[in-house]
Amino acid sequence: MKRNFRIVTFGYIIILGITLGASLFAGAVVAPVIFNSGDLFIQPLLSHYQEGIIMTENFKRLVYIVDISIVLIVIYEGYKYKMFERDSITTLATLIAIASGLFFGHYYMPDILNMQLAGEAMTQSEAFSSMHSASEIDFKVFTVALLVIIIRNMQKACK
Repeated sequence: MKRNFRIVTFGYIIILGITLGASLFAGAVVAPVIFNSGDLFIQPLLSHYQEGIIMTENFKRLVYIVDISIVLIVIYEGYKYKMFERDSITTLATLIAIASGLFFGHYYMPDILNMQLAGEAMTQSEAFSSMHSASEIDFKVFTVALLVIIIRNMQKACK
């Protein structure tokens, strides 16, 4: 691997690592704290619906990072593919990351936002519960795909 391209590769890996870290932090730290805020105070300050609104705002902002990462993945992995530096595992992880990232940010998030705007009763419906569960699974798939892309590119860059 040429020196300049190796530098670009490490920058790419760092950006994907930041996205992965932000995703894991939002899901593993921020969500449990927000949805258990009643445990922090003598009496709950927020309803579950209000906690959901706060969590949604966190994920709305995370979608910007996801979108930037998707653009970088398309450019970097597309270039590598065009240069015949193909790897079936990385290619599959790339396609999964692109699809799941776009689904999360541009299918699930808008629907969840619209359901929240419809009011608290809508967020207690089966439709909302299904949509929310599917978005959680999709986001987990996205993080695993990112991890695979990072590991595969690290293996190639460190040779």
